[in-house]
Amino acid sequence: MTKAVFTTKVTPSYNDLPEVRYHFPRTYLNQARQAVGDYIVYYEPRRSSVDLSSFGGRQSYFGVARVTAVVEDEALADHYYALIGDYLDFDRPVPFAESGEYYESALRKEDGTTNKGAFGRAVRLIPDDEFDQIWKSGFAPILGENLASHEVGLPGWSEPPAPFERPIVEMTVSRPFRDRSFMYNVRAAYSNRCAITGLRLINGGGRPEVQAAHIQPVASKGPDSVRNGLALSGTVHWMFDRGLISIGDDYKILVAKNHVPEDAVRLLNQSGGIHLPKDQTFYPNAHYLRFHREIVFKG
Repeated sequence: MTKAVFTTKVTPSYNDLPEVRYHFPRTYLNQARQAVGDYIVYYEPRRSSVDLSSFGGRQSYFGVARVTAVVEDEALADHYYALIGDYLDFDRPVPFAESGEYYESALRKEDGTTNKGAFGRAVRLIPDDEFDQIWKSGFAPILGENLASHEVGLPGWSEPPAPFERPIVEMTVSRPFRDRSFMYNVRAAYSNRCAITGLRLINGGGRPEVQAAHIQPVASKGPDSVRNGLALSGTVHWMFDRGLISIGDDYKILVAKNHVPEDAVRLLNQSGGIHLPKDQTFYPNAHYLRFHREIVFKG
């Protein structure tokens, strides 16, 4: 087993759903098989689609996951799927280089320039220490300011890193850590505003009242991804979890007939649609919306 970097675009040319599967050609079969049972980080390149003139990608590492298996694509010759589990968005996108230092040493030539040949490989094996640095930088906002700077030794810091408090993988799979990260990311994506009512309430201590809801529940193997999340006020969260309301692929609010009183309906956005994140990367994914409508919704 070894850790790896998987590259995927905002509009992938392959059949990717990063939280569930990663699609790749035979070229990367050996590397992907070596990663089975271990963890990978996802990287989004500058090109946002297969179009050579496209741009807008974050050029950053954006999430972590575990490879559970590699299976053949029965519909397309010489192509495979890496099956994914334990996906979690980073709390901040991590650029491939910061303060003049590269997180992946293989991407830097001896003269300090970027090794475009290495960068062009969609699946790259990565040493544990480089994986750890990306992980710690990606979760720095919720690890705390002290841990995120002096103790973890991010690129650009001259001080040697102190021992990390808990093993990386243990923290990644910990439910409290995942819940905290998911809440942080969903609230940030929706600017602390309820997607279905439009309300943005901040309590006396300066904390947002909005909650982070899973579209496909964790109990039903829903991932801790912003694309599987919605920022919802408490009452609406309760209604959504019980299938009294749902969302169409066009982001219109659906209400279960004869299940929701008029007083509650009046709380919903008058436009009939949800408030979406400013960043389209974080829009609710159709895969999870469909699950909620077909399995949870009482409409």
